[in-house]
Amino acid sequence: MSSAEDFTRLPQQMWEKVSSKVKKAVVFMDDRCAEALHWSGGAEVLLEAGARNLKQFSSFEACGVNEPKAVFVVSTLLKGITVDIIKDIISLSHFQYCVVFTTVPHSVHLFANDVTAELEGSPVFEQFEEKLCEWMGNMNYTAEVMHAPVVFAPVSQHLLLTPTFTHLFPLLSPDLQAINAKRPEKKRFGSLLDVDMHSLPVELQLEIKSLAAALNSVFEATGTREESFAVGPMSRIIAGELANHPQAKNRRKTAPNKASIIFVDRTMDLTGAVGHHGDNLVEKVLTVLNPLPGHVTDVQVDMLELTSLQRTPHSHNTVAPGCLAQTQSSAAQSLWEAMLTNKHKEGVMEVRRQLVEAASKEKLPIKMSMGRVTPEQLCSYVQLFRSSWGALESYCGVLQLGLATAQTLRHPHLPRWDACLAFERLLLQALGDSDFPAVLRQLLPLMKPRGGEDSLSSGSRSGEDECGPDELILLLVYLYSLADEAQPADQEAEEEEEELEKLERELIGALTLVITRESQLSPLLQKLTGCANPEELTTERAHSAMEKMFETLRGLSHTRDHLKQLRSVYTASDGVHQATYRPFLRQILEEVFHPDRPECPDIEHMSGGLTDLLKTGFSMFMKVSRPHPSDNPLLFLFLVGGVTPSELRLIKEVVTTHKPGTQVLVLSTRLLRPTDIPALLFSSQRLTPDIGI
Repeated sequence: MSSAEDFTRLPQQMWEKVSSKVKKAVVFMDDRCAEALHWSGGAEVLLEAGARNLKQFSSFEACGVNEPKAVFVVSTLLKGITVDIIKDIISLSHFQYCVVFTTVPHSVHLFANDVTAELEGSPVFEQFEEKLCEWMGNMNYTAEVMHAPVVFAPVSQHLLLTPTFTHLFPLLSPDLQAINAKRPEKKRFGSLLDVDMHSLPVELQLEIKSLAAALNSVFEATGTREESFAVGPMSRIIAGELANHPQAKNRRKTAPNKASIIFVDRTMDLTGAVGHHGDNLVEKVLTVLNPLPGHVTDVQVDMLELTSLQRTPHSHNTVAPGCLAQTQSSAAQSLWEAMLTNKHKEGVMEVRRQLVEAASKEKLPIKMSMGRVTPEQLCSYVQLFRSSWGALESYCGVLQLGLATAQTLRHPHLPRWDACLAFERLLLQALGDSDFPAVLRQLLPLMKPRGGEDSLSSGSRSGEDECGPDELILLLVYLYSLADEAQPADQEAEEEEEELEKLERELIGALTLVITRESQLSPLLQKLTGCANPEELTTERAHSAMEKMFETLRGLSHTRDHLKQLRSVYTASDGVHQATYRPFLRQILEEVFHPDRPECPDIEHMSGGLTDLLKTGFSMFMKVSRPHPSDNPLLFLFLVGGVTPSELRLIKEVVTTHKPGTQVLVLSTRLLRPTDIPALLFSSQRLTPDIGI
């Protein structure tokens, strides 16, 4: 029987195929593959295997005369700009031996080239080998092209991320309009549930096919037969693609192990993704610290505390940043697991405990102190290690996680977390008492440029705990995703619609003013407006971006409309208890682990094929048992669009309470910060992701 541990070890094993080819080579790798490697042992894996150097996959890189061998590792099709970059690097170098690894399988390359026939061998890869020899300048030189599914990042013992598919996100109502716009009027889809794989843009089809192939490779490597289930339109498409994967059909006939996999669209519950109710340390670390360059999940940890350098405005560039991925140290890995899956307070206490324990083992002069953990206290413990090089080297991973915690606790933006949480709680209560326009109107007073007279008179510390544009957008997503939970309006539906439209125009105008008054544009605002700095941002551009944003927001309240049972994530106040948010994932898991094993109509079984159709027919006149997600000892939850650290803790708690002993492994496209959701929701690339065409 396969265990969750077997699957979290798999990504390192998949890198062995690449490692076997890197001896005496310079390795060129794109950001997505680099992030997967980062969580699977890092550059050390390839350097220990004999690689001379690792370089960015860029046309501005090249090698010298004494570097005759190159290995390229890319997450895209061998087409378009990817081919151009490889050609540029080879043309500027003196290679005699080139190896190219792509995470996109040969079958998807055939589909991208409109080849539907079954072909022997790997003709696309073979043709590319000839091109490589051509570019190297000698057809007798050696070239190899192959597929390696190095797409998974083992972020924790119970979480595998897919950096390659980090921008894959469920379909939204504006996407339905875009898909229908290219179809004849009689063949237009009535809802997102009707959309099938073949009606999607080719770029998105290629990405889904690549994801299905990657999942199949994982199940193949572990000899696993999966039963697939889906909740949401995009999940149905992905699960269907996995079920119909040609190699998957053969694997399922002979695989000795069994597992269930439930695909869930992130859009089924955006309240949990943008809300600040998650009492989790890592969620706050990811939110306030800057991302590690080229990475989606990891962050930069300032390591200056471990040196004797003076802190100056430019000193942060002097020392390379630390990070959260600590794959070499078992102590750091256990600390990371505690930070990721415990409550905020428990995580902080564990950071202090491990720092104290490490200092004691190294006989450093530590002064014990009880009570509340402060960032100053954590920094004082960390600074003890800089006097001992051996101790610093032994506990480098724990020290980086300790510094990440200290820097988060004292970050000037952290008070905004509590401010957002307070507003969310107020809005949650208001939904049970008022209609949606009345609740939405409560956001208008917050929509004023930062640092104005109002904030100064109210004693706000230089706007530290003021809601900026990012937080205001998060509150809007939070509210619109709960719009269906609001009290029905007293007036006619038509009147309410008019009132809502008028209010939205006011909000668009107010937000436009807020954004255009910003002295710096946050990464989220840059993405929404397409402007890198405030000088580029005109009022017209900001206004247009906000109008598009509200078009998308309008559809958020209807994402659960098609569900029969799990339609609500809200419990109204009953006069004794306050109104509460009910996480969608908790509801799914409670259904799965219910002792009576009821069949939930919203968790759709997808991998039955003809057998399932026959069972459906027989069930009309005899009792037929359908597969249930709890049938198997191993359960995968695939969150399409990202998972939050708080949800990881929730999953752990529900499983421990309802079915201890069951192994649950979470797969997802990314570990979410709250601001990731608006960036994904309002992205223009959702239907046409960058897959290298």
